[in-house]
Amino acid sequence: MTPQDNSPSSLEHKKPAGDLPSTGNSVPALVVSGFLGAGKTTLVRHLLEEAQAQGVRIAVVSNEFGDLGIDQALLGNQAGQNYVELEGGCVCCKLSDEFVTTLQRIREEVHPDRIVVETSGVALPFDTLLNFWREPVSEWVGECLSAVVVNAEQVTEGRDLEGTFEQQVSSADLLILNKLDLVPSEQRQQVHERVQHMASGTPIVPAVHACVGTPVLFPPDPGNFSKRAARTPTREPHTHEAFEAEECVIEQGIAPETLVRRIRARRALRAKGFVRTSDGLRLVQGVGPRVDLIEPPMNPPEHLLGRIVLIRRNREAGSLH
Repeated sequence: MTPQDNSPSSLEHKKPAGDLPSTGNSVPALVVSGFLGAGKTTLVRHLLEEAQAQGVRIAVVSNEFGDLGIDQALLGNQAGQNYVELEGGCVCCKLSDEFVTTLQRIREEVHPDRIVVETSGVALPFDTLLNFWREPVSEWVGECLSAVVVNAEQVTEGRDLEGTFEQQVSSADLLILNKLDLVPSEQRQQVHERVQHMASGTPIVPAVHACVGTPVLFPPDPGNFSKRAARTPTREPHTHEAFEAEECVIEQGIAPETLVRRIRARRALRAKGFVRTSDGLRLVQGVGPRVDLIEPPMNPPEHLLGRIVLIRRNREAGSLH
């Protein structure tokens, strides 16, 4: 297995067990899910870049956990008016009605060729897909797939692999085993097998920096391995693990090593934000104990500077409906 071997020919397609709702002017949709820090936003950025190069209109709906709107800063400039961010809940349950309304508005105003939905790191992909069965969206959305991005380093460390992570992986149509460059080459096959064991029969695409081509995620015959066609479209009550978001304000000109040490001390599952360090403007990307400070791909709005979102489990709250 090599990180670059992500051609669609390597996928084992699944035969659908039922018929999809009839659609007119079908628009394919992709739900991008994955645990906190897996690389979902990076994947969506790649899809936007390819679509722009091909002259394809993609509409992006993002559901970020936390109120700062960092993903909007990272993706909004690329998607322009075709980008919508939903805040204040999860698209798979609390924001499901608003999500459907947003999709219909996008259809009427943008007329996209494709739709990409980036869920928060705590959302459940199949429950999000169920919204595409609802009217009037079901009348024009065609095939829908859920791609779950998996952090290979997280699997190697055996960190946070139960609960939300397991639910996301087990309900995916396609798994993207990302960040393989962070895993020693001799351990990559073992990581692949561990993920495969959690989702037997689900195609796994290896990747570095979430670089997966559009033909893999928008295949010509997606129905062959879409679980959406194989399940009864009913919504049942479900629970999430309880997570909480905290905003951390960082002073300008902080030394990079001091910033990294301060973030690690918070022991968050995820850290994300923009900070002007003594070395210049940096995008903070923290996943577990790993904290990377990288040059941002764009200049963020001034109000986001010096603000980092930290996400951790809320041990006292239990599960949230």
